[in-house]
Amino acid sequence: MPPVKILLFALFALAGCAPKIQNVGPAIDQPSFSDTVFHTADGVDLPVRTWVQWHGDASRTPAGIILALHGFNDHSGGLALPGSGLSRRGFRMYAYDQRGFGATAQRGIWPGSEQLITDLKTAVHLLKQRFPDLPLYLLGESMGGAVVMAASVENDAPEVDGMILVAPAVWGLQTQSNFNRNVLEMAAHAVPWMTVVPTGLRLRASSSNRALIDMARDPLVIKETRIDAAYGLVDLMTRAFDAAGALKSPRCLILYGKNEAIMSRSAVSMMLHRLPEVSPNQLRVGLYSKGYHLLLRDWIAPTVYDDIAAWIMHPEQPLPSGADIRSDAGAEKIDAE
Repeated sequence: MPPVKILLFALFALAGCAPKIQNVGPAIDQPSFSDTVFHTADGVDLPVRTWVQWHGDASRTPAGIILALHGFNDHSGGLALPGSGLSRRGFRMYAYDQRGFGATAQRGIWPGSEQLITDLKTAVHLLKQRFPDLPLYLLGESMGGAVVMAASVENDAPEVDGMILVAPAVWGLQTQSNFNRNVLEMAAHAVPWMTVVPTGLRLRASSSNRALIDMARDPLVIKETRIDAAYGLVDLMTRAFDAAGALKSPRCLILYGKNEAIMSRSAVSMMLHRLPEVSPNQLRVGLYSKGYHLLLRDWIAPTVYDDIAAWIMHPEQPLPSGADIRSDAGAEKIDAE
């Protein structure tokens, strides 16, 4: 076949493929949020996990509500350790399986960045209705952090009392080479259905072998990722990176581990340099010398829980662990490793 015909054939093949996005139906139900199920307006049920114990007394009024979002290919069960740890420190924590992950319908199919953000807004609205007299905080781990960041800069951003971003995923297109961008674009439109093993399964994501083994054995953790799902994640991270310079929240806590290996360290460095110049009361950044990507499941996790609890209760004070850094200094420390 002549080269020109081969090129035309390839173009037609590319035109016939497109990244797959979940089918989301119209609003047919009244959304609701219970201790076990987040029922969305389009009739989808997203499993919810709840942690309520406070020093052995679940009947006591919590100091605040935390709504947590899990990372890419993970599910709400992956937040069991911080859920237990933060509930023992006085907070009631909720986490739901985001669309496309965990035990949800259309598992493995990217739901679209906008839908993830819409679900977060709905969940926040419902929890504020349920607990009108308690402060509400968002906690986002990795991809969950990217959802929180992207949602926070929208005109109808979730109205919360603060955001806790743990190793937020910000490896957007702005931070990638032309080669990476072109290869991803081509693959997402040529073979969107193809699955790959994420590098995070090979790189060191935590200092805890127990946490890594549990993830490897967990049937709800996605082990092979569709290329179009990875393409969708990059779109979300691109939005999160853009949001860094204009985060809208009364208070924000950003935490990273010095041994970050899942996110591009240069991307993290660039994001930290973009953070707005505000007081530590509004924006605090912590860097843990012994921390990895999964800070909430590392051996130092109890220290991280202490810092989160202390920041919520006393935002004007330094973190008890001493992990506080200026955003620019943090960028330099991460990038230098």
